[in-house]
Amino acid sequence: MARVATQKGIGRRSIMSSFEREGYQWRETYFVFFDRASRPSLKQIEKRLHQLSKRFELDGGTADEQGHFESITLISDSDFAAVDIAYEEGEEVLEQAALLAKEFKLSQLDADEREKFKRLPKLDARFDLLHFEHTADEDPLDEEDDEMLDPSALLLVLDAVLELTDGVGIDPASGSFV
Repeated sequence: MARVATQKGIGRRSIMSSFEREGYQWRETYFVFFDRASRPSLKQIEKRLHQLSKRFELDGGTADEQGHFESITLISDSDFAAVDIAYEEGEEVLEQAALLAKEFKLSQLDADEREKFKRLPKLDARFDLLHFEHTADEDPLDEEDDEMLDPSALLLVLDAVLELTDGVGIDPASGSFV
């Protein structure tokens, strides 16, 4: 089970990750909120992720009966990273989006962020992007490891998912739009 840091006022929430590879440790989670009608198919997600980089390996893609995306894991050995993507929808997503929207300070938002802010409470679907670091057999708290987690896999996947869904990305740990 991965612990997900959420924004002040929302508390902590556990997300069950389907990613269960030994030697990986959860690092962070990003959310992409979007309109349920924009939910891509598993084939669309797989195609887009394959286009991002030849270094990415896809594992365990699942879809519902209509072929709509449910979950997938992307592994990038060269980045010492993995990204687990899972789909959520419904009342819980609407409630979380409304709570997140309440936490933003309008006076601190630029024009682009204000547009995202206006859309957020109406979005009824979400992708959870859980970022994992490959720690191998070493102590995960050992800071002197020569191998470094490269965030580029997460950032590429995040951008691709935002583009596919016309979604609104949020880093719940910092309470900011992405």
